[in-house]
Amino acid sequence: MSGCEWNDETDEVRGWRQYGYDGEDFLSLDMKTWTLTAAKPQAFPSKLKWDQNIFLLDYLKYYYTEECPSYLKKYVKNGKKVLMRTELPEVFLLQKTPSSPVTCMATGFYPDLADLFWRKDGEQIFEDVEHGELLPNHDGTFQMSVELKVEVTAEVEGKYECVFQLSGVKEDLVTKLERRSILSNASHEDNWSFALAATAAVVAVAAVLAAIIIVMVRRHRNRQVAFQPNTQRSTETERTLSHRKT
Repeated sequence: MSGCEWNDETDEVRGWRQYGYDGEDFLSLDMKTWTLTAAKPQAFPSKLKWDQNIFLLDYLKYYYTEECPSYLKKYVKNGKKVLMRTELPEVFLLQKTPSSPVTCMATGFYPDLADLFWRKDGEQIFEDVEHGELLPNHDGTFQMSVELKVEVTAEVEGKYECVFQLSGVKEDLVTKLERRSILSNASHEDNWSFALAATAAVVAVAAVLAAIIIVMVRRHRNRQVAFQPNTQRSTETERTLSHRKT
């Protein structure tokens, strides 16, 4: 593994060259003395052999102090619009339950030189605060979060605020801690419970209507049967009357 770094403010250049073997460190190049450092006894013979190769060491010195930085500066210049851009994030206040810590999450920012912290009455606080990891997003931007253990009441609203700072941007992005601005699972559970209750009510009404319709249909059928003439009995009566006339 090898590479170089360039500080565009101080013009300082730093390089590295490391070798590994079987998943462990083996050799590394010391950029101050331009000699190899053995990470384990088995690498010592290779160190002695390569330290005697003056031409190789001279080339490495030239590469890491001249060639590699020149390529790096060229890449930065050509990709300045992308590499040097700044994108502000969306900031959300999240809370699982009313008794859970309040999480301030900033996502979609670039570059990753950013800071996110809680402030109370204008002063940054460190107690009851836990910082999350800086994580990459799928689109090349980043996200980070910071938790605050506090009970959100009317008395504390407005006293706390989440502050996001991004390198290259002068103004801070400030989000005040207010109950109305917190996205909580509890609110979603309430909405879900309301939806279930409404659905159950609709199903119950439909069941009652269906039962009423069934009863009405049955009553209608019973009435038709009660008023329907008995054709067999009428026929027998007609035959009897006809026989008597004869």
